[in-house]
Amino acid sequence: MSDTTSRALALLNLLQTHRHWPGTELAGRLGVTERTVRRDVDRLRELGYRVESTPGAAGGYRLEAGSAVPPLLLTDDEAVTMAIGLRVAATQQLVGGAEVTLAALAKLEQVLPSALRRRVNALAASVQPARIGESPVVSPAIIGEIALAARDSERLRLRYVDGAGVESIRRVEPHVLAPAGRKWYLLCWDLDRDDWRTFRIDRIESVEHTRVLFAPRDISEKEIEERVLVASSWSPQKVEADAVMELPFSEMQEWFGVWSQGASAEGEARTRWPVGGSDWREAMYALLWIPAGVEYTTDLPEPERAELREALERMLRAIDAPAPPARG
Repeated sequence: MSDTTSRALALLNLLQTHRHWPGTELAGRLGVTERTVRRDVDRLRELGYRVESTPGAAGGYRLEAGSAVPPLLLTDDEAVTMAIGLRVAATQQLVGGAEVTLAALAKLEQVLPSALRRRVNALAASVQPARIGESPVVSPAIIGEIALAARDSERLRLRYVDGAGVESIRRVEPHVLAPAGRKWYLLCWDLDRDDWRTFRIDRIESVEHTRVLFAPRDISEKEIEERVLVASSWSPQKVEADAVMELPFSEMQEWFGVWSQGASAEGEARTRWPVGGSDWREAMYALLWIPAGVEYTTDLPEPERAELREALERMLRAIDAPAPPARG
């Protein structure tokens, strides 16, 4: 392979990893002059890649969508990851059905070297996708658009319909896409609420790119996991109740962190916190997180209330009774 071809492929790889590259930075990465970069960009255009250029000191290059799909340049790891993702996606509830995903997978695996194909087969055998059942249908196009914006740190306008059917336009800085349970979620910074928000992807009606970039905000992996977990559990439950605790709202928020979502002040000294779950055990687990020494009341309904009382009484008898003989 000639140096010119190798350099053009290296340039294409860089253009595929970010939405915008300054010309000076591309030249520095490739170890050539900006004039050489311009010539290599022209070669890519001749091959069918739409490379947009912007003049000026802050100018540069970006890879745009064209009228046809040009060849993609993938590393070995990217090709394996894409093949695994397509196999899993074929079992998920995406618009267009499994046949489109399987067709894309067949084209990719047809050109994979045998060593990479063996890696795909080995990994695929160990991946067990979750059963979808009655999960909501998600648009691959919307997931793709949001993923690109999150990668490039680009602000978006979302047309969102909440659980009550109320439509709104949300201006957001997308941070991460995450599956949880049977749904997909977007964790983002809501510019109008000035806080982190989590949106269900299947409720996003449309995505509008703004081409306005942002500096990603700091957030730990632990907080990301917690916020997505809270969002995935924030849905109608079989058992629902409120706990009104003798704790001011501000102190409750400090104690519970992201799990205070949905709580509200009940006067100056109390906080109302919704709890629930698939049965009384999950509701009890939530109540156990109320800080030690904080009194509270709950409107847990029947018959779950009676079932919880019986379990607690039996537990108290077990604790008060003599310990069983030591294990032999």
